[in-house]
Amino acid sequence: MPSTVIEVRRRYRVDEEIAIIDAVHDALVAAFEIPAADKHVRLVSHEPHRFSHSPGLAQPELYTFVAVDCFAGRSVEAKRNLYRETVDRLGALGIPADHVTIVLRESAVENWGVRRGQAACDVDLGFNVNV
Repeated sequence: MPSTVIEVRRRYRVDEEIAIIDAVHDALVAAFEIPAADKHVRLVSHEPHRFSHSPGLAQPELYTFVAVDCFAGRSVEAKRNLYRETVDRLGALGIPADHVTIVLRESAVENWGVRRGQAACDVDLGFNVNV
């Protein structure tokens, strides 16, 4: 059940925002093998002057930052798949690959409170973290 925040430097139409959220969620489903219904993705749109970017971007208004908080345990290959899937799916929406940054932050399952305040290590998550 990764918790993901997508940050962008411009306003998008509602249908575009939904497509961006779905693209990142679908990348998580493909790479981390989480259930499709396990969707915890937020999109935050910043005013451009409040969100700096790497110098030299051809279209700085398209810079997109994706932060994924998740349980520790995924393989390096699963992480590589997540990065590739995310960039490919956002690319299909017109966001250039070199305009996407992805940060993955891992925590032990006992550091997440889920399902009515239980430690995640004490519940059946319904998916395997070790992919």
